[in-house]
Amino acid sequence: MRAALYDGYGPPEVLYEGRVPKPAPGPGEVLVRVRAASVNGGELLARSGRMRLVAAMTGRGFPKRTGLDYAGEVAAVGPGVSGFGTGDRVWGVMPRTFGSAAEFVAVPAQRLAPAPAGIDPVQAAALPAVGTTALIALRDKARLQAGERLLVRGAAGGVGSVAVQLGRAYGAHVTALARAAHLGFVRDLGADEAYDYARTDAADLGPFDVVLDTVGTRLGDYRGLLTRTGRMVAIAFDSERALASLSSILGSAVFGSRRIRFFSGNPGSELLAELTRLTESGAVRPVVDGVFPLADIAGAHRTLEAGGVRGKVVVAVA
Repeated sequence: MRAALYDGYGPPEVLYEGRVPKPAPGPGEVLVRVRAASVNGGELLARSGRMRLVAAMTGRGFPKRTGLDYAGEVAAVGPGVSGFGTGDRVWGVMPRTFGSAAEFVAVPAQRLAPAPAGIDPVQAAALPAVGTTALIALRDKARLQAGERLLVRGAAGGVGSVAVQLGRAYGAHVTALARAAHLGFVRDLGADEAYDYARTDAADLGPFDVVLDTVGTRLGDYRGLLTRTGRMVAIAFDSERALASLSSILGSAVFGSRRIRFFSGNPGSELLAELTRLTESGAVRPVVDGVFPLADIAGAHRTLEAGGVRGKVVVAVA
């Protein structure tokens, strides 16, 4: 089958479309014919080799694979699988590995869910990883409540664009930080207020009950905007100062409930099914910035790496 591969760490140009053996579903697994996959920030770190901990998700040897989430349909089911049949439209996130930028993936049945009705696979592929991350951050980690004040930093990106929509759906007052060119976009997503991050000092904002940081820099400054019972969730750290950034997150535990919460998502069927429900209800809509064929996987990575993306970059596999 066709798959996105690379034979050594480096810039986007190391990526190419190659061929690998087609997987077969084992016990408890589903074989999914992938129609589209999205590009996520962790894949950029892995491919570049700058973060070997992230790169470990690609396995030990070369060639390595890329792709974290996907949308497609069931091609076959393994022994012991119930609830899925051939042709069912599904979506999901790879279980602690990369490899969804390919024609087929074999995944545990408990790691996928029915894809939302009413959107095509390219649109659907923009949501599984970032949507479940935003859900974990706001629903589970921060326990965002109606009437609370939410700050979303990096509001126009993949996770940020979903978080703004979720904040609105949960009844929060949403303040968005984004590029100047994206302020109208994040307001359209549901932000009550939107500010240019380049011209806004953190000290001029707040206070907030919840801060969701998708950027990873200056975490202490934004933690300082929390109310006495405020909660902060960070889904990124400063990769240029990884040790110092992670130490800052761990050290924030001395602030008790106002510590910085950090997590690594590994969503299962329940979370994906909730994202399906929210998408079908209209509370969350996918945002696709650009679509690339699998043969131009390098172009997809290059676009995300350049920054300024609204929502997600998607790779059309079919």
